[in-house]
Parts: sequence; structure tokens; C-alpha cells
Amino acid sequence: MFICVTAGSAALLSGCAASGSLSKADKRFARGEYETAIGLYKAEVSRGKNGAAANYRVAESYRLSNRIEQAEGFYKAAIDGGVKAGEAPFYYGLALKANGKFDEAATQLDSYAQNGANRTLAARAEMEARNARAGNDIVALRTNNEIMALDQVNSPSSDFSATMMPDTKELVFASGREGRKYLGNGEGFNDLYAIKFDDAAKMTGGTVRKLEPIFNSENKHEASATYTPDGKMVVFARSNDGSKKGYLSVDLWSSFYKNGAWEEPRLININDRSADDFSPAFAPDGQTLYFASGRKGGLGGIDLYKATVGPNGRFTPAENLGDQINTLGNDNFPAVAPDGTLYFSSDGHPGLGKLDIYTVEKGKVKNLGAPINSNGDDFAPYFTGKDVGVFSSNRAGGKGSDDLYMFRKKLLKLVTFYADGTLIERNDKTGETLPVANETVTLFSATGKKLQEVTTGVDGKFKVRLDTAAASYGLVADRDGYFAARNSVSTVGRKPAQDQLPNELNDITVPVMLTLTKIVKNKAIVVENIFYDYDKAAIRPDAALELDKMVQTLVDNPKITIELSSHTDSRGRDAYNLVLSQRRAQSAVDYIIGKGIDKSRITAKGYGETQPVLKAAKTEDEFQRNRRTEFKVTKIGE
Repeated sequence: MFICVTAGSAALLSGCAASGSLSKADKRFARGEYETAIGLYKAEVSRGKNGAAANYRVAESYRLSNRIEQAEGFYKAAIDGGVKAGEAPFYYGLALKANGKFDEAATQLDSYAQNGANRTLAARAEMEARNARAGNDIVALRTNNEIMALDQVNSPSSDFSATMMPDTKELVFASGREGRKYLGNGEGFNDLYAIKFDDAAKMTGGTVRKLEPIFNSENKHEASATYTPDGKMVVFARSNDGSKKGYLSVDLWSSFYKNGAWEEPRLININDRSADDFSPAFAPDGQTLYFASGRKGGLGGIDLYKATVGPNGRFTPAENLGDQINTLGNDNFPAVAPDGTLYFSSDGHPGLGKLDIYTVEKGKVKNLGAPINSNGDDFAPYFTGKDVGVFSSNRAGGKGSDDLYMFRKKLLKLVTFYADGTLIERNDKTGETLPVANETVTLFSATGKKLQEVTTGVDGKFKVRLDTAAASYGLVADRDGYFAARNSVSTVGRKPAQDQLPNELNDITVPVMLTLTKIVKNKAIVVENIFYDYDKAAIRPDAALELDKMVQTLVDNPKITIELSSHTDSRGRDAYNLVLSQRRAQSAVDYIIGKGIDKSRITAKGYGETQPVLKAAKTEDEFQRNRRTEFKVTKIGE
């Protein structure tokens, strides 16, 4: 696969005409001969000539030949050297993202979004920064899908974009393994090839053959063939020969099988003369053709379109698939599975760096995750069966720049979470606990919404099914004459990796304990960890956390009225300590009232040093025990 200058990361080839008085390197660059230009610019850098500008052109040559991950260091050198190209920081951010440096990329792209002069790129930088921040989450999205390199097919050259020829059951793909070198990336011009596997299920054995000359040419690229189910029509992408203004544009061509032979291919009527049109893919109905195009009027670099072919071989006007799928980036290489599900490749949705493969489920775009996706280009999926097919990737470890991989989608192992709870009653006098039977326990969402109720068994046990998605909950048991028992339970971070799950359906229990405590009027209960700064009454952030628990207690027990008291140690003057403790108690009460508790339900009382826990306190720890906040229930309503 090769990146097009005007179309971004989707077409097969690129180049542009030389103009003006240019150096040898500049002329090569202007003609799109990036591989040669890279060597010439690197030589300039080594001679200390035009360092910043030459480094920038090296980086651009890598980017425009779909090797932006190799451009990172050259963009940085160019920027550090003061290159005047305003877009350099944006593309440097993309290079960081392509190399999986998501946090650095987000920072770089955020900066360009705010300060970049090119407002079109600034808008894309904002999107790319969002995607980069989501990159680490996508890395964790590893599935149990299987992949295998098609070593029988792959070569040291680029091999990509597979499809199946309906009548012969041959796998048809594009490859640059033979013929003239294309100076854009130093590889061969792409042609169409086919292989009939000895073992179709395992995709092994067989011999690769080149398709008929009618489909291939010496100085043009051909790729991405797609056939109607009856095998009577093929559509594929072909470039021109670059003779017109030096630019190798890409269009869609079709051929019909008639009288035992394929007709001479011809341009189809949905091509845009000003843009590249490529990566066609027929839907299973044999009439709907999906394809990618960089034409004007789209959402970004490359967009996905569809059109319908009629009996005469002409297509209806192309229809953009809309912003649910298309982005400011490049969206291309569509495919439709046998069940009608749309798949495609994109660098504009959150992914692992470059092109990733996505599916559209219930109107939402979903990244397929690793191992199908990697931090390289992963693109051009094609289904040979219900859950099996072929895709293309230039990930590390392959034979060439792009290789073909077989994939097999495996069912996702499912997890069901349960709260495995016990409700007990604590006897404050003896310290003993007893199970509480036949009591209702209520499950609440993190926002306080009541979700479900369950009744405890004779052993105080209960079990509540939770959502399969990671979430936090509250569990509450309420009994007259007792403080409501409340505890939290969370499934966040508890879901094992797919390879650690033994079964297709897996139950995971999260233990939780609820404790009922009898309400005793006028019995002091210490509120732990309520601290104040020296000689101050203001509520500190750490104290606010504890007072929030007090608020929850009053919400859970709407019938009680309490006194909240503050106590000091014996150091300092008695009268001053009394005033200070009253100020502190009132400050805590004001905080609680500010959280929505009726002021008639809570009273502030400062006792100063008049009610010490330890009357003969001498150590700091003992003084601390006397400096405390307490509450006691003064009234229980009906």
C-alpha cells in the first residue's frame, strides 16, 4: 500500500510535477520519488547543509510514502533546528502517535490545536489528541481473536488487499513483487495476483500466479479487486502512468466476464476526476459498492462512499457514509461481512497509532483491538467465511512492507459479576455478630438510582447480579431501630484478560459485608479523622470526606435527629477551648446542612475540655483521643 500526497493515507501512489529552480533532492521530492529524495536529503544533513529544511523533507518523504513512524526523529530535528514549516509540529505529533507514544502525542497535538496557524489541521489536531489520549485504553482492548501470517503468499514486497474469485475460489491480492520499481517508495509497481490454496480452510499450499495482462500493466498500480457474487463483474483500482503533470492518480475500473473471457477494463462512472478513488468492495448483494475517495465535499482526508450498480453496469451517484463513520482523518478499505456488517480501516477513530480495523455495531464504531490491530497499518479486511478472513498489515515481524494475515474471530468470553454479600448485626456490648435473615438489601447505582432488591437467607447471605460493564454500586440494608447498613462494591479493574478466563461464560463474585448497628439514644459515637488546623475551625478537605459519610448516614436514616459535638484537650484556657469547640462543631454542622440536610435534624455543641476520654492525658496520642468529634442520636422519629 502506498500513501497519496493529496489523499493522505489511503491511495496507492503519489507524486507531483517539479517546478522552478530546485535542488536535485527537491526535484525528486516534487516528482514523488521519495525513496531517492530521502537519500539525497540525508546526504545534505550529513554535510551540514540546510539541516532543518533537509530533515523536514526527510520526514515528509517518509510520511508521504506511508512510513510516518520513521519520520519522528527527523521532524524533531527539524523543529529543534528552527524549520519554518508551520505544519511540522502537527505531523510530529502524528509520528509520535504512530509509534505508540500516546501521552507525548496528545501533548504535542493539543499544543498545535491551540496555536497552529493552519486551522484545518488545528481542528484535526484536536481530534487526534483525543484519539491519542484514548490510545492506552485501546492497547488494553485485547481480544482472543486469532491471526496467522499467510507465508505461502507473502513476499519481501508489499502484499495486501485480498478478495476471493467466486468461480475458481482463488484468493486475489495486490503485490509489488515483480517488475519495475516505483520511485515513490522504492518497491515494485503493484499488480494483481491469485493463489488457489491446497487447503482452503487453513489457507496453506498452492502456487501464486499473476492475473492476466488485461488486469496488469508495467507502469501503473493495480490493487483491491472485488467481485460480484456471480463472478461476472470485477471492480479494481488502477493508477494512470504519471505522464500527465507527473501525478499518478487512482481511479476505479471494471470488467465483465462474457463469452468465456474478461472484457477490456474501463473506467466506471463514479470516479472523481480531481481525486483518488480506490479500495472498492462489493456487499454480499452484488449491487452495493463501497469505496474510498479523497473527493471534495467529504469530512476529511479520505472518506467512505457507496453506490449501487444497475443492469447496464452504471452506478448511481456516490453517497457519503456520513460522520458516524467518516472523520477528519482517513477512512478507507471497506468490507462487508456475510451477515451484512460493515468493516473498514481508519486513522481518524481512536486506535493504536496508524490505520486500525473497525466494525460498525448498532450504529457505533468499534475498534477490533489486538491482535488484529497493531501500531502499524492494519487494513483491508475481507471475509472468506462467517468469522474467518484475511487482512493486510505492515506490522513488525512480516516479510515485507505489507503482508497478508488470516484472522479468525472467536467468541468473546463473557463475564457476569455478582455481589456475594453477608448481612450481620453487631452487639456493641459483647462485640459478637449474628447473621440477619429475611432482610431486604437494596442495590443502588453510583448516582443513587435504585436498581434491585434481594432478601437475605437464614445465614444472612445474599447474591446480587451486577452489570457486565465495570461500575461501582452501593448496597443498603435498613431495619427499624438500627442504623442503615451501607457498603460499596465495585467491578472496576476486576475483569480478567480473555486468556485467563476458563469458560465461555464465567461468573465472578465480589465479596461484601453489611453490618447493622442498633441505635442507642444519647450514646456518643466518635466520627474518626475530623482534624482542624491549629486554632482554626474551618473544614479541611480531609475532614470533608469524613463529614460526607455523616451526610450519608443522615440520608440513610431519615428518622433520626442528632447532636454533633466537638471536644478539645485540656491544654489552653477553659473558656477559650469552649468557644473554639463550639466554633468547630458549628462549622461541621454548617457543612452538613450545606449538603442538603434539614437544619432541624442536627445541632452543634462544643464541650471544650469538659468531657475528656482520658482525664489524665499526658502524651500527644492521649491528647489526640480527647480532641475528637462525636455525634449522638437525640431523637428517633416515627
